[in-house]
Amino acid sequence: MTAPDANTGPDACTNADTDVTRPRGERTKREGTNGGRGNGLRARTNGEYVMIRALLRPVWRTLPRTALAACGGLGLLLAGIPRLLSGEPDPWLCVNLLRGAALVLGVGLAFLLDDPARHTTAPVPARRPLRSGLRMALVAPGAALWWTLALLLVPEQARPPAGALTLEAAAIAVTALAAASAAVRFTDRAEPGTAVATGLLLTAMTVPTLLLPERWALLVAVRDPHWNDAHERWAVILVVAALLCAVCCTEPARTWRPTAPARR
Repeated sequence: MTAPDANTGPDACTNADTDVTRPRGERTKREGTNGGRGNGLRARTNGEYVMIRALLRPVWRTLPRTALAACGGLGLLLAGIPRLLSGEPDPWLCVNLLRGAALVLGVGLAFLLDDPARHTTAPVPARRPLRSGLRMALVAPGAALWWTLALLLVPEQARPPAGALTLEAAAIAVTALAAASAAVRFTDRAEPGTAVATGLLLTAMTVPTLLLPERWALLVAVRDPHWNDAHERWAVILVVAALLCAVCCTEPARTWRPTAPARR
């Protein structure tokens, strides 16, 4: 009579078929360990998708349509002025009118993060990067279409290089969004758009024309030898403004407060 094999039994685990011989409780625990990370990531992605769908309509209703429409109309009017003038269009006038239109667009975007109900909606589960990013994403296609129309309104014979002027417009727009994001993060104002727009206008009227030295000029003519150098500086402004906007869109860290020493 031979002794029973030590490797057999109801609680044994063989290499041939581990799922069959391993006890049910241990098998469930192992499967949860292996698939938990993937399931958690999938559940988080689905939850964010559902939250974005739920936020689309209320965020769309709270967009500052009046400010955006007024600034958009004024910008298109500026871009179309050369077509209203008689005679040959002036290239220097056209490029400056397009810059003015881009600045007006930036003024409109300064109001994008205004939210009269900001303090009442602070405890919602949707974090600030999602709410702010959704506002920007809803406006981005319209802003791109608006800028294309502004470029087409300029007569073709006097139209400046579209890529260079688009870079300037993008830098101004992102700078406005970065300033608005900083105002929302570091102040308690529910509607900082007016202050941000005023600061943007004052900066645009003083810094490029009065404060910057000539070797760092930003507003140069198309045929100026420093045209490419100026747009390298515009690219730097765009990158810095985008980084600042990304940082300021995050939730503020909890403020540290000193605690009184404990009494012994």
